[in-house]
Amino acid sequence: MLAETLAAIRPADPRALAEARAHQDRLTKPRGSLGVLEDVAVRLAGAAGVSPPPMPEPAALAIFAADHGVHARGVTPWPQEVTVQMVGNFLAGGAVANAFAAQAGATVTVVDVGVAADLPDAPQLIKHKIAYGTADLSQGPAMTVDQAVRALEAGILVGKELVAAGARCLITGDMGIANTTASAALISAFTGMDPAEVTGRGTGIDDETYERKVGLVRSALRVNAVSDVSSSPSEALRALAAVGGFEHAAIAGLILCGAAERVPVILDGVIAGAAALVAAALDPAAIDHCVAGHRSAEPGHTAALTHLGLRPLVELELRLGEGTGGLLAHPMVCAAVRVLHEVATFDSAGVTEKPV
Repeated sequence: MLAETLAAIRPADPRALAEARAHQDRLTKPRGSLGVLEDVAVRLAGAAGVSPPPMPEPAALAIFAADHGVHARGVTPWPQEVTVQMVGNFLAGGAVANAFAAQAGATVTVVDVGVAADLPDAPQLIKHKIAYGTADLSQGPAMTVDQAVRALEAGILVGKELVAAGARCLITGDMGIANTTASAALISAFTGMDPAEVTGRGTGIDDETYERKVGLVRSALRVNAVSDVSSSPSEALRALAAVGGFEHAAIAGLILCGAAERVPVILDGVIAGAAALVAAALDPAAIDHCVAGHRSAEPGHTAALTHLGLRPLVELELRLGEGTGGLLAHPMVCAAVRVLHEVATFDSAGVTEKPV
């Protein structure tokens, strides 16, 4: 499934990009007056291969949940049980992501790819459990390459199911106590930046815990011999397996699926940024189909976005995860595309253009 998905991915269509940009310049507004929103609309046209691009609605949020072996090393004061408890909260509709999804008119699907507990069946829960959490990445590989591929394919399968059900935009979500530690390790590995530059305080840890966290990220990169990973797909898979999480792999799979299906993917925060680095290493063209929903307060997220060449739409110092930043950005993405569909041109409206 992974190979078939990669084979189906195409880069942004240059003709659609040019047509969208030219159309933007003919609309009844000063050129460039919508700033970044113009770039978003053009980007989605290139991704879809047609201008104007399809409206990116309805949207579907996929929250991939998993646990991490490195949690036992004291990288967060939050108990690991919170992962399974928050899954229950998502399914009950009580999380911030649920509130934001209701505002955006997005569906919410929760996917168990590695929660360290058995979850009861629920209508909005999909079970693709690879294992009961990863191994401790600071002591050796977090997972096997086979497990990483299975998690990638779980994300691809979920994306296919959501698109088949009518989703025209995918939004990444995550849940996993200690997953910012794995994110920092992935971002350091794929960008070549020092762990201290890309490791943040996650849920708000104190100085002592932060220093421990940075040290464990260094240990993970050293023990697993991953640093400054090239764009080789085989190296990317090995790095993902060595220091990533099941949710990172699944989100990378969702991104690849969106690109293959030509359905835009709105990325959330640092977890999604780390996953997008993996997807880009597997196929750089996948990022042509992504929009950065927001910039997380986590320093690693800025590093990932810079490396990917993505500009975030929202900057509100969010650091919750769950897909919250992506959900907030979705109406902006829709508005950007609606301009291409509905705003009149100078010619059609009989409005005099500014002299050249």
